[in-house]
Amino acid sequence: MSTSDRVPVVVGVAVLGPHLLRLLFDDGVVRDLSYRPGQESGSMVAPLDDPDYFALVRVDPEAGTIVWPNGLDLAPEVLHGDHHAENSLGFSDVTPARQPA
Repeated sequence: MSTSDRVPVVVGVAVLGPHLLRLLFDDGVVRDLSYRPGQESGSMVAPLDDPDYFALVRVDPEAGTIVWPNGLDLAPEVLHGDHHAENSLGFSDVTPARQPA
């Protein structure tokens, strides 16, 4: 697998505030993500509208990404900024000084 084909791995997550996350990747990249409540009504995403539930996010080391108790996980290559999702699920990158991936 070449470096460009490598899937980034999320190694850390911090809840910075209501619906705001900071992600740390294994290559040193840091991304801040904001979630806009009410943007999605799907059964997996809807619980994230509750800030207390949103704050239950954790890193799943086997999957290499973040996950919530209901099993919702997000693609690490999209979180890293390598690809754009067709549906953002209400998330947006709000990294102050976006670093090159």
